[in-house]
Amino acid sequence: MTLRSYIQGLHQCTKRDYLARINDNKVEAMSKARQYGFDYWDGDRRYGYGGYSYIPGRWKPMAEQMIRDYSLTQKSKILDVGAGKGFLLYEIQLLLPGIEITALDFSDYAIQNIHPKLKGKFVLRSAEKLDYDTKQFDLAISINTLHNLNLKNCILALSELNRVSKQQYIVVESFRNVQEFFNLQCWALTAELLLSVEDWQTIFELAEYVGDYEWIFFE
Repeated sequence: MTLRSYIQGLHQCTKRDYLARINDNKVEAMSKARQYGFDYWDGDRRYGYGGYSYIPGRWKPMAEQMIRDYSLTQKSKILDVGAGKGFLLYEIQLLLPGIEITALDFSDYAIQNIHPKLKGKFVLRSAEKLDYDTKQFDLAISINTLHNLNLKNCILALSELNRVSKQQYIVVESFRNVQEFFNLQCWALTAELLLSVEDWQTIFELAEYVGDYEWIFFE
């Protein structure tokens, strides 16, 4: 297992008003966000992303680093569990046009609005049961998805990622201190698991997860 540092820089580029979020009828916002439809992806910011659009090159440095670190080639197979609109996958595809891509998401809206030039298999499916062969993929990734599951399904999903792929990389929201815990409580709309780094490491052990990981901190 290796602690990676691909996405935190992108995360820190966004400014957040934590108190405004929690005081803006957050229960209603959480209810709408958890439908994972238009409101969550492209509606008002209070319900989610506030418009999740492709920005050319934004994900390119991360794509380049992942290709290098995981030795991906034109013949590689990659699985993204919780792929959203597939912007990272599209950047990988631009660099490796021959790569075989499979994108899963629980959101029908996300699958219907996947990047129009992304080529691959796009499947509406949850993360805890993956209908793929053992070690079918060279790399399986799951970014900002697993903390949206309950504890049982998160453990199952981690085990499945191990099973279907030769290498794994996940990103989950976490905290290291009381301030970050408070900020996460204020900001999170869809997370079921609000866990410290230590608690996530315990879950990795329970799931026998062997892949790489990265934390998202709300500083």
